[in-house]
Amino acid sequence: MQGANLIIECLIKEGVTTMFGYPGGTVIPIYDALYDYTNKIKHIRTSHEQGAVHAADGYARTSGKTGVCVITSGPGATNAVTGIATAYMDSSPLVIISGQVGTSLLGKDTFQEIDITGVTYSITKHNFLVRKLEDLPNIIREAFIIANEGRKGPVLIDIPKNLQVTDLDYNMDDYVPSCQNKKTKDEFQIKEENETKSKLQGAANLIKQSQRPIIYAGGGVKSVDQYKLLKEFAQKINTPVLNTLMGLGGIDRANPLSFGLVGMHGSREANLAISNSDLVISIGARFSDRVIGNKDEFAKNAKVIQIDIDSSEMSKNIQAEIELVGDLSDVLSGLLEKVEEKDNTAWLKEIDGFKDTGHKIDEKAFHPKNILEAFNKKLGSKNTTVVTDVGQHQMWTAQYWQFEEGRSYITSGGLGTMGFGLGGAIGTKLGTPEKNVLLVTGDGSFKMNCNELATVATQNLPIVILLFNNNALGMVRQWQNLFSDKRYSETDIYDKTDYIMLANAYGIEGHKAQNLDELNEILGSLILDKPVFVECKIDHDINVFPIVPPNDNLLNLICN
Repeated sequence: MQGANLIIECLIKEGVTTMFGYPGGTVIPIYDALYDYTNKIKHIRTSHEQGAVHAADGYARTSGKTGVCVITSGPGATNAVTGIATAYMDSSPLVIISGQVGTSLLGKDTFQEIDITGVTYSITKHNFLVRKLEDLPNIIREAFIIANEGRKGPVLIDIPKNLQVTDLDYNMDDYVPSCQNKKTKDEFQIKEENETKSKLQGAANLIKQSQRPIIYAGGGVKSVDQYKLLKEFAQKINTPVLNTLMGLGGIDRANPLSFGLVGMHGSREANLAISNSDLVISIGARFSDRVIGNKDEFAKNAKVIQIDIDSSEMSKNIQAEIELVGDLSDVLSGLLEKVEEKDNTAWLKEIDGFKDTGHKIDEKAFHPKNILEAFNKKLGSKNTTVVTDVGQHQMWTAQYWQFEEGRSYITSGGLGTMGFGLGGAIGTKLGTPEKNVLLVTGDGSFKMNCNELATVATQNLPIVILLFNNNALGMVRQWQNLFSDKRYSETDIYDKTDYIMLANAYGIEGHKAQNLDELNEILGSLILDKPVFVECKIDHDINVFPIVPPNDNLLNLICN
């Protein structure tokens, strides 16, 4: 068979049923081959390569499968870089197949040639430039293995065009899918596992001795779907759970032990809890600067137990007393067996007393809290996945939405990619078609990739889009307000865009609300079997509170 057919056959063997991409010169053979496989693989053509990668990313995050996309060489490949970096920072498993100029033309500044393996070296777990067609099946298998083993992430395969049209005598029965990989553990992995097992009792002893423990849970919990295990562990030791932005959904927000977001925009009780703790049990979290603030002041009276699959994260940002490296299910199960039951009722009551009762939001105000609560009531938490772009709206959603346990919050946490939302929502809906999908975005982020409305409309994806329009680059403007003497340089956006007309131009139903009465009327008649766009015009002086100034002590919250 030709190389292009071999690529598609290998993807089918890997269980790929949905892929994303954008045709171009160096992937014409792949798309020609795909023409004969439309009954086995659904291909989603987006409006831009960045949108394709974000969609594959959203698909991977919500479905638990590997996201796959195809892009052409040159500008097609460079357009994908932001999406690849987004997936890399948030540990999302992707396989990106890029076309490349022919092998005889490599390195000659050929039309649409770019060294994409060199460009993406630092933002992929691994990448390949295929030199010989006979290597391709093993490379594809290895790409899926690498994307999913250990800490997950994106892998890129760059395939010259001439190899795509070269014939190879290959029996597909010889292809062993990555899920059947029987890779033996190397000496280093065995050593890490044995060291972790030997430390479990020490960790259990620290937990027993602690008077004010907290669990600091990140995206690693969601990556391996260990919600039940986290809940059992938290309940056994009766310990509050604080979440990173990526960790929201790791525990049901309605659980009495869930105290929500911690860090720069975390609640007062969450930030005071971690600051006053004597033990931080970190589970699948990396101690980002947006969480710890001033590292010298972060939980300075607490010892740290750090659980992570990636040994390079150990004590990287915060020194850990005990480092437990390994698969979360194995480590946490082992620790659950060792720990004794605890009663932290007094500590939980103390944290409850940390809540900010001095600042109330008028329940009739057209404030993001009330808007999100109205959408939450309409869509429910139990069957809704929320996707966000990046900015103030992202933090409001993190603060106010009642997240269900599971992959219920999809956002760009590590890279903070404005424009992620619409592509991410497309992939999320395709990955979990049975769920409602709400995209929460802002006017700044939305304009970056609003061209993907064409994809939403063409695929008739029933996504609800909530646009917070405050005529501003809200988060940057807020920083200018608080830290730059209100010098609003290029952050007020009073352009001529009519977002309802824009949605209508794509055949998407659009609504505008300027108060809660108008919004509730819109939501009352909202039909969820088609794409819907709702613009909420809000005051550009509404800021996200609390906020901890950058690199400051978490105790120094600005609450209003």
